[in-house]
Amino acid sequence: MERNVMGGCDYVLGLVGDRAEAEVTFGQGRSALTRFANSFIHQNVAEDTQWARLRVSAGGRVASASTDRTDHEGLKRLVERTLAAAQMRAVDPDWPGLAPPAPAPVLTSYDEATHFAEPARRAEVVRQFVDAGGADLRAAGFCSASGSRTAFANSAGQRLEGRTSSSTVEAIQRTATSDGRGWQSSSRLSDIDGAAAGRTAADKARRGDDLVELEPGRYEVVLEPACVGDMLSFLRDGFNARTVEEGRSFVRLGQAQLDPAVTLWDDATDARAISRGFDAEGTPKRRVDLVRDGVPVALCHDRKTAAKAAAGATSTGHGFGGDMGGIASNLFLAGGDQSPEELVGSVARGLLITEFWYTRILDPKTQVVTGLTRNGTFLIEGGRVVGGVPNLRFTQSYLDALAPGNVLGVGDDARLFEGTYHVPSLRLASWNFTGGAKG
Repeated sequence: MERNVMGGCDYVLGLVGDRAEAEVTFGQGRSALTRFANSFIHQNVAEDTQWARLRVSAGGRVASASTDRTDHEGLKRLVERTLAAAQMRAVDPDWPGLAPPAPAPVLTSYDEATHFAEPARRAEVVRQFVDAGGADLRAAGFCSASGSRTAFANSAGQRLEGRTSSSTVEAIQRTATSDGRGWQSSSRLSDIDGAAAGRTAADKARRGDDLVELEPGRYEVVLEPACVGDMLSFLRDGFNARTVEEGRSFVRLGQAQLDPAVTLWDDATDARAISRGFDAEGTPKRRVDLVRDGVPVALCHDRKTAAKAAAGATSTGHGFGGDMGGIASNLFLAGGDQSPEELVGSVARGLLITEFWYTRILDPKTQVVTGLTRNGTFLIEGGRVVGGVPNLRFTQSYLDALAPGNVLGVGDDARLFEGTYHVPSLRLASWNFTGGAKG
């Protein structure tokens, strides 16, 4: 049975009654995907979902659960099993209580046409991507469009509603020996230029046909936005107040740990972000400056870490409704004034990297990560791309790569990656490649 999202929250709170403090998130969403391979669409799928999440505190005994059954029996079962689970938990001495009533920012990024996009609209993006490669290439990948409506309510009187939408084209063009990747993401499907993404992928695939063998070692690099987004996916954990509290973070507030070219913030209210305007605990989101000119200046808090921090600390709107601490989810790395061509043109000898994959962190304190390149790795000599390079393995501290003096250029091409990271290309002084893809 489909419910109004705020009505769903009220229904669950009514089932809990006065047996516990409670917070409820109730949502409805649609996700749709068009897949293609060998330059032909082979799958169109769409799913409408509805879900509810409940967290309770009964005398400081806290438990949470969720369900995708939103009829009376499903919600009643959700309430009863969550309350039963709470009774089996020890009292949490750090329980910070429920979020008080407060308004959330009004966001402008939601697009109803994306939320309810027809298959023909996604197919048109695919057609543009495929056509950009011409008859001599084969394309494979996907185009997605999704949206959701979410409400939050708790027994302290906080009541919020939000909407999100997102879309992505992510695909490769392929020659007989080489792959090139193109991608774009936005809250609006109308922003996605399939032809531009296809041309980028085709150019990379063709340039990668004649491979240049390269010895392992340290090389200057130009990292495209997908690589920089991967870097932030690991670095953001250091700005979680819980990892700092537990001694697992690299962040030292007030110290110049990063190059002055690095300025980083989290801002769900930016029109380029994909966000509903409040976190899983019902705290409104706002801009939080994390790094200014290479100096870490703040952390992301949920309600629990804020309560345990220095006097005056408050949740920054980064709670996930559990004990994970504050997790940044709308990160922006400040862009520069150099085009990608200018970044490459300033490199005497180095590598242009399209994408990292299979990245794994080895040490969160030093941010040493190992991984591989793929879908477009190129040798730069004399400011020109002279040929493709077989995929390489690297072991590199992301923190060291961005240390003072190591950021040689910042691109003007910042864009959204994986719905979370708005990032430009970077020219970095050194990157440690340890071998080929097989070792």
